[in-house]
Amino acid sequence: MNEQTTAAHVRVEGVSRHFGVGESRVEVLHDVSFDVARGARCIIVGASGSGKSTLLNAIGGLDSPDAGTIRVADQVVTSLSSRELTRYRRRHVGFVFQFYNLVPDLTVRENIQVTAQLVRRPLDLDDLLEHLGMAEHQHKFPAQLSGGQQQRCAIARALVKGSDLLLCDEPTGALDRHTSQQMLEVLEDVHRRYGATLIMVTHNEAITAIADQVIELQDGRVVRDEANPAPRPVADLDW
Repeated sequence: MNEQTTAAHVRVEGVSRHFGVGESRVEVLHDVSFDVARGARCIIVGASGSGKSTLLNAIGGLDSPDAGTIRVADQVVTSLSSRELTRYRRRHVGFVFQFYNLVPDLTVRENIQVTAQLVRRPLDLDDLLEHLGMAEHQHKFPAQLSGGQQQRCAIARALVKGSDLLLCDEPTGALDRHTSQQMLEVLEDVHRRYGATLIMVTHNEAITAIADQVIELQDGRVVRDEANPAPRPVADLDW
């Protein structure tokens, strides 16, 4: 077993996925394989429809591929039962979505508490709110927040479980350039402080400069999988 294999936190092997039947059948993923090392920042890029979100959902246990295997740490995700998948998502995976998916009639604090209650040893909620700059907004409802603040709440909700895998699906897609930079700086700081493996899907090629690893999908196939030997800080991104 080589060094990369030993260090792999996420291993995707020969994953394929289609939707529809007959003439409406669409092949979304084709024999996708790659490894992501523990604690790495991996960014998956590709045009709309290239299979990025489908792949992320498969890694997170929200969708099942037609073929291939996905291993996260010591678990073969693609072999888990429905009950085991629920346990896997609760204990190991934090999701950050483009459109936040916050519960509108719960406050910031309550949105995070709902997730914290899923695990035995959540992170300290007050510390997390303070660290993400949301302590002063914790009693507000999502409609009272800016887009960037809603995304910070979504990140806190994903982190509070102490997840070792953070999956981000276009986390800056609904934000303007300035707020996007702020959000990436938050993720950069979160990664440095909590050390979770980060896999982010984006269509913005510029963001790949902050990654340790870049994977590009094209028509459901991996056309690039390369290490970035010198990741740049968010402040130095060329937008």
